[in-house]
Amino acid sequence: MHENKAHRAGFVAIVGAPNAGKSTFLNYVLGEKVAIVTSKPQTTRHRILGVMSEDDSQLIFWDTPGLHAPGQALLNREMMNRALAALEDSDLALWVVDGVRRGAEHKTALEAVAQSKRPLVVALNKVDAAPDKAAILPLIKEIEEAVHPQVIVPISAKTGDGVRALLDEIIKILPENPPFYPGDTLTDQPERIIAGEMVREAVFKLTSQEIPYSTAVTVDEFKDEGGLISIMATIHVEKESQKGVIIGKGGSMLKKIGQTARLNIERMVGEKVFLKLFVRTTRDWSKKKSTLLEFGYGD
Repeated sequence: MHENKAHRAGFVAIVGAPNAGKSTFLNYVLGEKVAIVTSKPQTTRHRILGVMSEDDSQLIFWDTPGLHAPGQALLNREMMNRALAALEDSDLALWVVDGVRRGAEHKTALEAVAQSKRPLVVALNKVDAAPDKAAILPLIKEIEEAVHPQVIVPISAKTGDGVRALLDEIIKILPENPPFYPGDTLTDQPERIIAGEMVREAVFKLTSQEIPYSTAVTVDEFKDEGGLISIMATIHVEKESQKGVIIGKGGSMLKKIGQTARLNIERMVGEKVFLKLFVRTTRDWSKKKSTLLEFGYGD
């Protein structure tokens, strides 16, 4: 630690509309894959905690589900509750805004951020994809007038442009605290939980239409057998017809899902992985409080 420099540490809630790049940002900062990333919105369901430690600071990030109008769907309401709870539990809100495309969820996110009493930093993401940099100026003005953030920093979570400047701005605002976690901590999520998320990410990437949003993954067994991690996991779907899509002709889709997830899990654990997947129809699991709790989505 630099001499006479106070150590700053605190909790940062990463919030924003679905698909704004929150998980991509977190993975870039940590240099590891802890949050699942796909091109489909509402990928993140859990509140993932990631820790970035430096000599004079420790940033503890919550990657939250995308802020959206939840409607009547119980799963979506639980996701929104988790995002809003993270916002209120944090020392600082980091609002990640898509600098290129904004849908109806942008307004939902803006309203949630405006109601929060937390200091606010805005990351204007995907600016590398903006055809005309001057086109983001009206968006910056709109955000400044609507929520009065402490600072707005243009970034690309994909390439890392502007991310260091953003982190420095966050550190300035965090309170003076000793570290909350040991310096080598990356996340509070057990490897078995991240492994389950990586299976779900593979489902998101390889299937289409309503299938990804109707699936949940439970890890039934996670064993370290000395040089080999043995995992058994179940992909839950809501309808029998969805089960056929996940399995595919002759088991082809399930095999692709397993191969994709296994490679990502091996990169995480640094060991060989044996992954066995099962598919089960758990009817209307996303509409029942009991199954949401069982699958880790309720409080």
